[in-house]
Amino acid sequence: MSLLDRLGSVFKGPEELNLTSGGIGKPLFFLSLPIVITNLLQTAYNLADTFWLGQYSTEALAAISFGFPMVFLLISLGMGLSVAGSVLVAQHVGAGEEEEAEYAASQTVSFATIGSVILGTVGFLAVGPFIRFLGASPDVLPLATSYMQVIAAGLPFMFGFFVFIALMRGYGDTVTPMLVMFGSVVLNIALDPILIFGFDGNPLFGMLGLQDLQATLFAMTGYTGSGITGAAVATIFSRALAFLVGIAVMIEGVRGVRIRPSQMRPDFTYLRRLLDIGIPASVEGTGRALSVNLLLIVVGMFPTTVVAAYGIGVRVFSVIFLPAIAVARGVETMTGQNIGAGEPDRAGLAADFAAKWTLIILTGVGLATLLFTRPIVAIFTNDPEVIRVGADFLSYVAPTFGFIGVMRSYSGSFRGAGKTLVAAAISVIMLGLIRIPVAYVASLSYGSTGIWMAFPISNVAGALIAYAWYRRGSWRTGSVRRPAPADD
Repeated sequence: MSLLDRLGSVFKGPEELNLTSGGIGKPLFFLSLPIVITNLLQTAYNLADTFWLGQYSTEALAAISFGFPMVFLLISLGMGLSVAGSVLVAQHVGAGEEEEAEYAASQTVSFATIGSVILGTVGFLAVGPFIRFLGASPDVLPLATSYMQVIAAGLPFMFGFFVFIALMRGYGDTVTPMLVMFGSVVLNIALDPILIFGFDGNPLFGMLGLQDLQATLFAMTGYTGSGITGAAVATIFSRALAFLVGIAVMIEGVRGVRIRPSQMRPDFTYLRRLLDIGIPASVEGTGRALSVNLLLIVVGMFPTTVVAAYGIGVRVFSVIFLPAIAVARGVETMTGQNIGAGEPDRAGLAADFAAKWTLIILTGVGLATLLFTRPIVAIFTNDPEVIRVGADFLSYVAPTFGFIGVMRSYSGSFRGAGKTLVAAAISVIMLGLIRIPVAYVASLSYGSTGIWMAFPISNVAGALIAYAWYRRGSWRTGSVRRPAPADD
């Protein structure tokens, strides 16, 4: 069997998956596996920055700890449009309405581009005051500001690629975004150490035993790197290429959903349909982002080592929770297509199946994490105090990893049914009404350990709330697709 044949047996396109009939586990697996890999590759952007900047300085590592929540916030504010586009495409595809799916995708790209330009501009102007508000120290503030200014300027490219992923996922194609993301990440990993360190004192060349080549390149260029700004430039450049490839794929229509330039003229009547679904989805994503930012205010009350440990922990969680996030996106697509096809009972089976297995698998991952907390944190820093605090953070959260899977699975089904307001409410309750207050109050008595205690408490509460809400069955009435306007 050739390599392509082997890959074909693992990764299946929408033409090979039947999401609206037959078994649940197999199509959900084949739909979610590429999402896991895509999200892992996406997280590799942040992990690469974290690794190389950790070698650069502790201040730079703390700076991206302040920068990452703002990136999350900016993307979350506009992410509702991509969720709306994905849900509409999924429901139209499930109902066999191909032309309506194309119109939904075209309008989503158009309005997402407009929205991301506005958000990027606002973010660029607000970077300094925002990070100062979060409590960045004087030595960290200029580093975090320079990093975020580059990210904000490139936000349309970052957000545009996320829209491409969402629309293709709604159609049932999760393989194409994975392949495009792979190429983008390889480019980012290659650029990161060069743009951060330049050719003078670059640890990459030492790791590879290429000191002579390093000396030659430095003699030729004299480039000493751009530090934390270089990391941001590497990320934006790589994302921009991925965005352009994604747009080309959708315009050509060779894979997944197609967009048509003739249908991309902003239709403000259709915008209302996108916003009906998208605004609550943005509230959900923004609520998560704000919780990270507000929690950072509490974390910022402690030394830089605690801030750095928190930043590492957040990135480690972003990797560990990839299966839960991917399965939730798979459930979202399956729910959308089954709602469109008039099969709500099948949509419910997909959510229950996902919740059970993510609970089992992530609980096992959490127990394994408890055995390696220090080595995991030590991947990103050699500061012994950061390692100690980071290991303490992981040890508190790890036993409750499985509950995140339960909450994510049911929230994904709510979104797929168009009940994005319910998913938003669960997120706001879990993070805004439980995690942040508990973290603040507990930190007054227990220091940084009190912050870590808030995570397991909110994880368990979020899972129980999502499960209880889902059992009410209100999601079964979710149907948001409507006929699109006729072509000009």
